[in-house]
Amino acid sequence: MTSVQGRCCKLSIAQARINNQQMSNPENDLEAQLNALRTDGENAIRSADTLDRLEELRVNYLGKKGQLSVLLGSMGKLSAEERPKIGAAANTVKEALQSSLDKQRTALEAAKIQAQLQAETLDVTMPGIYERPQGRIHPLNGIIDRALDIFVGMGYTVAQGPEMETDYYNFEALNTPADHPARDMQDTFYLPDGNLLRTQTSCVQIRYMEAEEPPIRIVAPGRVYRKDDVDATHSAVFHQIELLAIDEGLTFTDLKGTIKEFLTSIFGDLPIRFRASYFPFTEPSAEVDLQWNGRWLEVMGCGMVDPNVLNAVGYDPEVYTGFAAGFGVERFAMVLHQMDDIRRLYTSDLRFLKQF
Repeated sequence: MTSVQGRCCKLSIAQARINNQQMSNPENDLEAQLNALRTDGENAIRSADTLDRLEELRVNYLGKKGQLSVLLGSMGKLSAEERPKIGAAANTVKEALQSSLDKQRTALEAAKIQAQLQAETLDVTMPGIYERPQGRIHPLNGIIDRALDIFVGMGYTVAQGPEMETDYYNFEALNTPADHPARDMQDTFYLPDGNLLRTQTSCVQIRYMEAEEPPIRIVAPGRVYRKDDVDATHSAVFHQIELLAIDEGLTFTDLKGTIKEFLTSIFGDLPIRFRASYFPFTEPSAEVDLQWNGRWLEVMGCGMVDPNVLNAVGYDPEVYTGFAAGFGVERFAMVLHQMDDIRRLYTSDLRFLKQF
């Protein structure tokens, strides 16, 4: 009795009762402790407010040295018939505690993410702190866009081709054989394989005619290359836009009407004149001048497609006729924007580009 009384001094009345029950009925005692462990564990887990605290509870209840493992260590006192029942009850408690842990962990992680989102939320309707200048359309792109809009509105299709061309498409198919003196005016950059950088977008017309049957109305914009000395009005790399129309019964009058409509849309209603000229791929050919600020400016070249060019692509010149015209985009930009040096278009100087 003395030893029992000493023990009771150290334990609570409830613990003493459990000890007494354990001595009388170990199975019922373990089952009661498992149920109590489950209740306490689930309450503690639901009260956990951080992931760190939740991990501490997991170790406390389900760790290798946790409370559940300590209770299961007492199963050695049970009989062979009692152990399966207590083992099943212990698994139920373990699964219940693990389920509570998973559920609380999911809730805490979701709350953590939500708190982070609220902390990092930006009001996109507020004005920005720093001024970011908006981009602008480059003057060359602006001219190209305006020209293409006009020609597309007149029923033309935009066509493009490679900048690296063969001698055939750049010269021979355009009625300019190897010994033709007109090649001297279009000296270009040749590559080791015999190809070259195109000197004009007219080669796009040849490629298009080879693939399509008349009637044809196309406009071909693109970059071209010529071995020119660079100065205020010349560049070795520049941009062209050329148009081509092939159909039955087209005449020089159709060409003049098309060019007049285009130039009027770009420059306004100004005097225009056509001067006889020469191009190897058109016959007759003409230069187009525009009266600008009291003086005549050459702005385009044009002409009726030479029958030899039609033969080269398999068109019958007795059935079809056509006209072509082209201009340099840089020249139009310099006239419209009153530029004094073509090189300003390529230097990417923001002081210059901000004007457009």
